[in-house]
Amino acid sequence: MNGAGCRDWLATSRRYLVAAAVGNLAWEAAQMPLYTLWRDGSPGGIAFAVAHCTAGDVLIAGSSLLVALTLFGAPDWPQRRFAVVGAAAIAFGLGYTVHSERVNLARGAWAYASAMPTLPWLGTGLAPILQWLVVPAAALAWAAHTPDRTATGR
Repeated sequence: MNGAGCRDWLATSRRYLVAAAVGNLAWEAAQMPLYTLWRDGSPGGIAFAVAHCTAGDVLIAGSSLLVALTLFGAPDWPQRRFAVVGAAAIAFGLGYTVHSERVNLARGAWAYASAMPTLPWLGTGLAPILQWLVVPAAALAWAAHTPDRTATGR
């Protein structure tokens, strides 16, 4: 692999994580009224939950991308196998999220407000499912189509 290929995958991965952080922060803040914490929590508790959940989302996004790259990536990713790696990363993040929602709801770590639409066959909320379809897809699309300024020296 030449140096440019290394910069491409590294720069794309970095852009993805930044976009995922911004997107998940916005999503977490927007979906907070769908959780009971919005009604029962203090402003500080709500702010902490948004920050904590966003940090977890970034860890999930990064881990999902790393596993997808390890299993399905090519040495010159993102030029090759971008869609396969992206789909796998989204699937891994979505799978973890479904599991985490179910476990944390059962443990009582959080609860849905009555406004949260749920998927009856999963018992999980629609908002977190959509989050892990929309945010990573948008972040990957943005990361792949943003020019790598390090390659041009700017």
